[in-house]
Amino acid sequence: MFRSFFPVLDWGSKYNSKTLVNDLVVSLIVTVMLIPQSLAYAQLAGLPAEIGLYASIAPLILYAIFGTSRALAVGPVAVVSLMTAAAIAPFAEQGTSAYLNAAIALAIISGLILILLGLLKLGFLANFLSHPVISGFITASGIQIAASQLTPLLGIPSEGHNFLEILKSLIKNAGELNVHTAAVGITSMLFLFWVRGKLAPLLIRIGMSKRSAGIVAKIGPVIAIAFSILTVVWFDLDAKGVKIVGDIPRGLPALKLPQFDSELWKNLLIPALLISAVGYVESISVAHTLASKKRQRIDPNQELIALGAANVGAAISGGFPVTGGFSRSVVNFDAGAETPAAGAFTAIGIALATIFLTPVLFFLPNAVLGATIIVAVLSLVDLKAVKITYAFSKQDAAAMAATILITLVFGIEPGLISGVLLSISLYLYRTSIPHSAIVGQIPGTEHFRNVLRHEVITYPNIVSLRIDENLYFVNARFLEDKVNEIAAEYVEMKHFILVCSSISAIDSSALESLESINQRLKDSGIKFHLSELKGPIMDQFKNSHLLHDLTGGVYLTQYIAVESILKTS
Repeated sequence: MFRSFFPVLDWGSKYNSKTLVNDLVVSLIVTVMLIPQSLAYAQLAGLPAEIGLYASIAPLILYAIFGTSRALAVGPVAVVSLMTAAAIAPFAEQGTSAYLNAAIALAIISGLILILLGLLKLGFLANFLSHPVISGFITASGIQIAASQLTPLLGIPSEGHNFLEILKSLIKNAGELNVHTAAVGITSMLFLFWVRGKLAPLLIRIGMSKRSAGIVAKIGPVIAIAFSILTVVWFDLDAKGVKIVGDIPRGLPALKLPQFDSELWKNLLIPALLISAVGYVESISVAHTLASKKRQRIDPNQELIALGAANVGAAISGGFPVTGGFSRSVVNFDAGAETPAAGAFTAIGIALATIFLTPVLFFLPNAVLGATIIVAVLSLVDLKAVKITYAFSKQDAAAMAATILITLVFGIEPGLISGVLLSISLYLYRTSIPHSAIVGQIPGTEHFRNVLRHEVITYPNIVSLRIDENLYFVNARFLEDKVNEIAAEYVEMKHFILVCSSISAIDSSALESLESINQRLKDSGIKFHLSELKGPIMDQFKNSHLLHDLTGGVYLTQYIAVESILKTS
């Protein structure tokens, strides 16, 4: 039991020098990639650049202790950074100590929520965030993030908490565009797009391995940062209106518990819950994808605890909410990370950079960080997914489209909450009117299929209905009405069989409906039979009066049910 909470005891006992060398090499690659990402995502969250570095140290170490994924890299990510900024904006102004304190509080609340969910083994709650809703939310967030970064990219001041407000502000202030800032930002963005799409194929053509080329292409932001810093210094661009990161405090953050403010924590509870849910879904998706490639196992509930510990660590070290990032985790995996120790070594690399390299970043243009974010998040935008989803499920497409539109028009939290509520509502609607079919026997077989789709054998005195959904309070009344319609339509019916092959659960409301159906059919001189009941449901029925009062029989298969009734009729 104790060891299950500390996966490090499992992989740590098998650690050797070969694994150490591999993890050290991987950590060096990911460190180089993570430094610009951390700085950029801190800017996106409305925080000083060094906070992004702080949020990339303790979380990585704690995840290495508690996490079950060998390749997941934890740290600041775009969507969670945007959600952080949106959550804090109503309560504090950017650049103030109150804003930073709120970000730290958000991290620890999110961490405590995740740990609690993990201890209670409630990871399944994240399933309420359906894939279409998450996909729509991430697409809308990507669009909004990209729009928000046009401010540092072009030097145009803007404000707003949603896409429309930001766009309106950018148009209004377009005349304040700074030419030098725009030149640096657009050049950096075009270079990063080229690196992302063209550099790896170029390197492969000149003889580099596919794996090595892919890794080199991932460190494009470092090249952009180095070149832009030299450009600012050489041409004295900071004196021409190009905003730079400026002085970044050297050294590691002091470890301390965040201040407890009951009013602030209460206001941040819902945003923290949403950040926890989105972060967990994103993280567990990446972890499962990478683990499946090496036939490794991920424990979802332990992942909740690991991510919770990572966020608590971020808060204690002065950071903001974190989760598993897709791009850095893929680099981690492709570079050959063998254990979570690679993440811990990355944390050491970030710590060393925080101590020794921050003076080098003084002249780093904010425009380059904006370009880094834009290039990263535009890969998240997938508007074609709405069309693809619509072809398969109009209801899921509606939930996705609504999530995108509401997020863009009203903001992050309304978009996510409305998407979840719409998904749940559509699910309840869909299951309240489940698919049902009157079935008959396919000649020469023991199989029964829909009479409207197949040439089947039926009997005037026997009607068999298959319900393709679990029975619960939402559709219990539907079943009663359906049976009443059948009884009125099939006047020769003497036996009614409910085929339960697609039913895996029945609640007490549905049980009452079945008892009511049994009584009504009995009053009409019709026997009520059940076929293909699953074991757990049969166990439930043994604790009720239904089996004792049932006017017909209970049969293992539909074929046996019909044959038995025909023999006794």
